[in-house]
Amino acid sequence: MLRLWQLFSQTVTVAVAVLFVVWTFHPDWLRRPLASSAPLPTIREATPPVADGAEPGAAENTAVAAARASRSVVSIYTSREVTRGNPLRGHPLLGPLFEGEPKTEDQPGLGSGVIVSQNGYILTNNHVIEAADAIEVALADGRTAPALVVGVDPDTDLAVLHINITDLPAITFADPSLARVGETVLAIGNPFGVGQTVTHGIISALGRSRLNLNTFENFIQTDAAINPGNSGGALVDMNGNLIGINTAIFTRNGGSMGIGFAIPVDLARGVLDQIIRSGSVTRGWMGIEMQPLTPDVAASLGSSGQQGVLVAGVMRGGPAARAGVRPGDIIVAIDRKPAREAAALLNQVASLSPGSVAQVELLRAGKPLVANVEIGRRPTEPRRRAPG
Repeated sequence: MLRLWQLFSQTVTVAVAVLFVVWTFHPDWLRRPLASSAPLPTIREATPPVADGAEPGAAENTAVAAARASRSVVSIYTSREVTRGNPLRGHPLLGPLFEGEPKTEDQPGLGSGVIVSQNGYILTNNHVIEAADAIEVALADGRTAPALVVGVDPDTDLAVLHINITDLPAITFADPSLARVGETVLAIGNPFGVGQTVTHGIISALGRSRLNLNTFENFIQTDAAINPGNSGGALVDMNGNLIGINTAIFTRNGGSMGIGFAIPVDLARGVLDQIIRSGSVTRGWMGIEMQPLTPDVAASLGSSGQQGVLVAGVMRGGPAARAGVRPGDIIVAIDRKPAREAAALLNQVASLSPGSVAQVELLRAGKPLVANVEIGRRPTEPRRRAPG
């Protein structure tokens, strides 16, 4: 009887282990096929073209801008080698049943990019090419080429690639000061790998920050449809000029919900120039953690009615600590430029050259102080965002 019970228990154990492995690696084997209940798509006929001699309208202007910019937008295909081992390997009882070499497979990735120079430089998102073992670029004219990474900047989620093709159709950069909320824009990229696609919308907002997407945030918000695969593609104005690099979306279902974010062209241009020059981005750093200054906090620190940014923490041995800055201090201004928001102050410090000395005006217990901080070089932080 004992032998039968041992045989039964071993059989059940092996059956459960086999079921676990099948469910983990081939769950489709355990599912019954379902009949499709989705309705067939409705095909709409194209609008007849404008007759010769007619005044050009908005649709024609959109088409001209799309044609001008689309030739400068590329599709980026990445792959990386992923090793998958059996989760039961090493198990004291079941491990011997599943011995074998771990499986190695290529994990594909998809994104977009923008040609920014005739001699092969391409701007895209860092998360598009992050950890890739191989990168291939497909041009709008059908040509393909392998790409090398020139440099990356995780703090803004930007990367620069290079391909060995010359006489490329480089995009024209827009004047960032001319961007206005409500203006029409086009988003161009390769969503879901279906091929180059142009979507239409407006600038919904400018200067979006505190989204916890990147360290440095100053996003253009748009309702032009941006989907997975659009990352790194172009957001252009009605002249076909680049105004932003499409980067992320707000979504609850994985698709576009009318809230997309693009890195503005002036921020992208600064990163591009530094990476091409030196292969990396150098930013100023004081070694402090900043928080917004609320009226209640200001009152508790004896600085009621004052504007500024609260020093929430100071890195030991960092530039600010060496200059005497303490947690609880309020930064009123840096180099005579008023400090009003933590995000703007972070960008201001980042723009300072390492080795330079900044005059930091502080309030401590309501009393004014001045600290001369020798700016350090900002260390690169790991990317904190999950791309949309």
